Amino acid sequence: MVASTDVLDGIVHEPTQTEGRGVDLTVSEVYEITGPGRVDFGGGELEAAELSPHESGKRNADDDYEWWTLDAGQYLLEYNESIAAEAATVTLQTRDELLARGAFHPTLRLTTLDRVPLSVGGAGLTLKENARVSTVVDIER
Repeated sequence: MVASTDVLDGIVHEPTQTEGRGVDLTVSEVYEITGPGRVDFGGGELEAAELSPHESGKRNADDDYEWWTLDAGQYLLEYNESIAAEAATVTLQTRDELLARGAFHPTLRLTTLDRVPLSVGGAGLTLKENARVSTVVDIER
């Protein structure tokens, strides 16, 4: 099934987010992993990793949006958008613009848009609030 906006809530600007091959998702927050989580065999000792929002700031005092300056490393992205339709599974890929700048996340099949791991390589990345970072390329109901 082709990606469409009817299963997504929180779209920032539909005409821009639907220009390409699917529906682009935008970043609302970037988190640093500040303490280890724990995963065991049976799930009885699962423990979430400690997170803290990564510092952001405006480049100019009159800017409307802030920027994150990310060094090479691992982060978690949070989206503005969420999955609205029950029993919908979306396939999510990294946008080409992010890949070309040395950053990526895994291709994922999700029923909820939880935080997604982001790998930043090389010299890092400067990322603007509401930047389009991922694309929903398929939706199954």
